[in-house]
Amino acid sequence: MMWRREKGAVWPAGFRLAGAALAVSLLLASCSTLETDRFGLSEASAARDDVARELPPEQRKEHERLVAAYGGVYHSPALEAQITKVVNRLVSASERPDIHYRVTILNSPAINAFALPGGTLYVTRGLIALANDDAELSSVLAHEMAHVIARHAAIREAQVRQAMIVSRVISDVVQDPDLGALALAKNKISLAAFSRDQELEADAVGVGISARAGYDPYGASRFLATMGRYANLRAGNAVSQSKDQVDFISSHPATPERVSLAITNASQYGAQSAERDRGDFLDAIDGMVYGDDPKEGYVRGRSFLHPNLGFTFTAPEGFSLENTAQAVLGATASGKEALRLDAVRVPGTTPLATYLSSGWIDGVDPASIQAMNINGFPAATAVARGQQWSFRLYAIRFGSDVYRLVFAAREITPQNDQAFRAAADTFRRVGTEEIKNVKPLRISVVRVGLTDTVERLARRMAVPDKKLERFLILNGLDKDAKLKFGDRVKIVVE
Repeated sequence: MMWRREKGAVWPAGFRLAGAALAVSLLLASCSTLETDRFGLSEASAARDDVARELPPEQRKEHERLVAAYGGVYHSPALEAQITKVVNRLVSASERPDIHYRVTILNSPAINAFALPGGTLYVTRGLIALANDDAELSSVLAHEMAHVIARHAAIREAQVRQAMIVSRVISDVVQDPDLGALALAKNKISLAAFSRDQELEADAVGVGISARAGYDPYGASRFLATMGRYANLRAGNAVSQSKDQVDFISSHPATPERVSLAITNASQYGAQSAERDRGDFLDAIDGMVYGDDPKEGYVRGRSFLHPNLGFTFTAPEGFSLENTAQAVLGATASGKEALRLDAVRVPGTTPLATYLSSGWIDGVDPASIQAMNINGFPAATAVARGQQWSFRLYAIRFGSDVYRLVFAAREITPQNDQAFRAAADTFRRVGTEEIKNVKPLRISVVRVGLTDTVERLARRMAVPDKKLERFLILNGLDKDAKLKFGDRVKIVVE
């Protein structure tokens, strides 16, 4: 978690958790006005950001913002060399071999890749972990290169500006609210449709670039299929269902139609002598960090631990947690309860009971405010109520920060309130020995033994749930897949 602190003690009105807007999706939303505190991004990582040094000042700021939001730069000489090899082949086969591309691997488990105008490409290690060969990796990189070649970013900016102008004209001129709403809706749909057209164009151009570079053009359809399976797996996680959690999967939906189009595009090129380079790719990702990097704080089951900040917390039974750039988010499978843990800077002279009623969240019941102590740390709690949701709030002073633990439920009952209090009581300092034992999960490439089956290998996966399903998705295998002796597969290990 790249913790972000607020500029002030009061949230902007648009982000207050009040009234009908007290839905879980808003509780889990990111607040764009927060400043990034680079707790987890080490000075060494920033100093080794070669891309930043190459960029002009106006692009460097955007680059640094993106890098900070995605956990810093992930450094792996072997993986960097592999990506450079793939990109060089793609550039030579592209419509614009004169463009100089700079690729940054982001230290994030998120599934994402994107491009900025001018040829700056980004890909997360989370996305790389889903790929199984150079052909699949090249399909993603070629797709993002296609956005640069087609100047989609610049076109989208112009479309957004035009949409804003049209919206202002409608709001100023149209008196009939129904007609105005209809026109605004059509305007948004038009903009969205244009964005979809851009994605489909990038798909087609990207497949062509990959094929001309000598890579298997069906890598795109295979990777899209894997993303679709991963999206279905993640759909069972209520945390990931928030509309505000935007990543490559949500912006590049792997629908059956899109997979079919990718296959159609690939069929134009054939794959008689196309390369996948699976061996080189697996060599490059062997040992790569998987999931949360402990330096940024990590989730293990219902627990979250941040070694750099020195604290841990365990969510109530039934919650799933997700570590994001803004906060630790949690929700039950039903979506009827949720939580958010983040940090703010509150003056040490301000009593926490006073802070809870300072206006950063509306609907606080003054009679419910209570000063308390949690594991030796000053704290305060209160209840806030809206039209649809109720909240149990905790503010805990830990070091120079105040950690806000917000639980949301349709109704605060004695039962769930007791569970919320028990969870708050798990917030504590972690010791040096405990921190020493924190190790990241990693991708390990292993060879299939004589007696190995997908079930047996899946049992070796150091993941909290759905071991078999995750193993199959990670390796692009079907549930009925038969492994061959000596094959190399990916597993997740501690």
